[in-house]
Amino acid sequence: MRHIHKLKLITFDITDTLLSFRKAPGQYYADIATKYDIKCDGIELSKNFRTHFKDMTKTHPNYGLTTGLGWERWWKELITKTFKQSDPTIDFQKLDTISANLINDYKTFMCWKHCKGALDLLSYLKHKGFTLGVISNFDPRLDETLENAHLRHYFKFIVSSYNVGVEKPHSEIFEAAMKCSNIKSLSSDECLHVGDSYLLDYEGARNAGWNAALIDTKNQYGNVDYTFLSLFELHQYVAKGDKILAETS
Repeated sequence: MRHIHKLKLITFDITDTLLSFRKAPGQYYADIATKYDIKCDGIELSKNFRTHFKDMTKTHPNYGLTTGLGWERWWKELITKTFKQSDPTIDFQKLDTISANLINDYKTFMCWKHCKGALDLLSYLKHKGFTLGVISNFDPRLDETLENAHLRHYFKFIVSSYNVGVEKPHSEIFEAAMKCSNIKSLSSDECLHVGDSYLLDYEGARNAGWNAALIDTKNQYGNVDYTFLSLFELHQYVAKGDKILAETS
């Protein structure tokens, strides 16, 4: 990684980097379903959700944009499959209502929480004058979600895969972020991307010529350069660089 003071642009992934779920999706789905007299096991729904999320991502990439399904129908189909696997008798009309409820709820802060250290790190970097942005595989709700989570004001721009038509780890999404930054004569080695996925974030950024920092909370990639167990650890690393520069200047 280039010295922190050589960087001009720093971007962040969102899910499990800056924001995480307050509850596992399956458990929240189960909670909402009880409002409509539907009882399902949250653990089972979580398992169903992971299975169908993976399948839908393969069948209809980028939240349905690639195949023309569209993001709202994509989520509705995923939610329906998640419930139907647990209880095939659930009424479709109730599932339509539940789907609309969930799609709305997940753009509010009731479903999300800040990852530890997120606010302190963003405030620090913003204060130091870095241009900050977001690069996330996400549907069009991202901007409103960040607004509701009190994070939007930190960022000059938001790049979601749905809105630019390409997902991480493809280099085109990183190139789109550079354009959105409006930084004159910006080169890729002056950019840093921070995320929790080795493939999507770390490798994606590196292949685009960027610097990369991996938030590796489970310590799975200890042999990879510039991995951090938390945003707090990354903050310490950046602050240490600041201190060294101050002492040698």
